[in-house]
Amino acid sequence: MKIAILTFDGFNEIDSLLAFNILNRIRKPGWRVSIASPTSRVRSMNGLEIDAQAHLQDACDADAVLVGSGIRTREVVADTALMAQLKFDTTRQLLGAQCSGTLVLARLGLLDGVPACTDVTTKPWVEEAGVAVLEQPFVARRNVATAGGCLASQYLAAWMIARLEGSEAARDAIRYVAPVGEKDAYMERAMANIAPYL
Repeated sequence: MKIAILTFDGFNEIDSLLAFNILNRIRKPGWRVSIASPTSRVRSMNGLEIDAQAHLQDACDADAVLVGSGIRTREVVADTALMAQLKFDTTRQLLGAQCSGTLVLARLGLLDGVPACTDVTTKPWVEEAGVAVLEQPFVARRNVATAGGCLASQYLAAWMIARLEGSEAARDAIRYVAPVGEKDAYMERAMANIAPYL
């Protein structure tokens, strides 16, 4: 199973790296989670530099894709050459987007008729793209999910694991990363948010 986390310059570390960590809790042959970027190295909104492990074409070929957010997402969606490289297929791929990553899916036409979640800053741009924005942390319809608020990335990761490996695997992954003394509460909250969409 190949999972790509689209990560652009100006990325939000919580969105890309929290999902990366949780998704990597699945330990089985063939399960591969990669940071996919248009360049070999990307710099976060706070100056963290990381190397990409995959290119955009790898994301297009992946079984599942998460689109992270960042402070330059409007530049990303304005770059027609870059956007033309993003060819996703909701019939064969699971797609998820976090905060301003929702704008990427909206501009690609992958949210037509599907309500979405995003952050407060991005909300007007997503609405301008013709997508209704919900006041909740997570929503999914068929193979497309969106989340709003940095820490909602755990819901995207849990949803993706549940869809690909089952609900028990998602429970185990969230329970593992949750704070000591609050593991069951965190896990139950995550599962309550994604369960209606599984």
